[in-house]
Amino acid sequence: MTVKRMDNMGIVVENVDAAIDFFSELGLELEGRAPIEGKWAEGVTGLPGMRVEIAMMRTPDGHSRIEISRFLSPAVAADHRDAPVNALGYLRVMFTVDDIDDTLARLGKHGARVVGEVVEYQNVYRLCYIRGPEGILIGLAQEIGKS
Repeated sequence: MTVKRMDNMGIVVENVDAAIDFFSELGLELEGRAPIEGKWAEGVTGLPGMRVEIAMMRTPDGHSRIEISRFLSPAVAADHRDAPVNALGYLRVMFTVDDIDDTLARLGKHGARVVGEVVEYQNVYRLCYIRGPEGILIGLAQEIGKS
């Protein structure tokens, strides 16, 4: 059996509006926003009494999504927002952009900061990691040539 596709990547935040603004500036589109709760949600997450607000953001090509969640209950169990890039667990998602400098300027208005520096990889990509609202870590890649 093989995977058909990756549907979405989940990010837990305290401020859904700030995360929507950040990912909208990056070029994702808000697909929908809704409260989620009930037996089915508790069953799939294993969290009794789970209540969460979600916003689904779609990439311009329509193939990938970011699910932004704010847990109302139970309380958030851990905070990994300041974890360094070598921390265990899910870390970041990488986006390909047309112009990394323009993207950084626009996301900077939403508090994004480059983690290290923008680097060039073998005349093929310009790359960097950035931290956005609440320490959300994403990667940016700009294709500059073919290998």
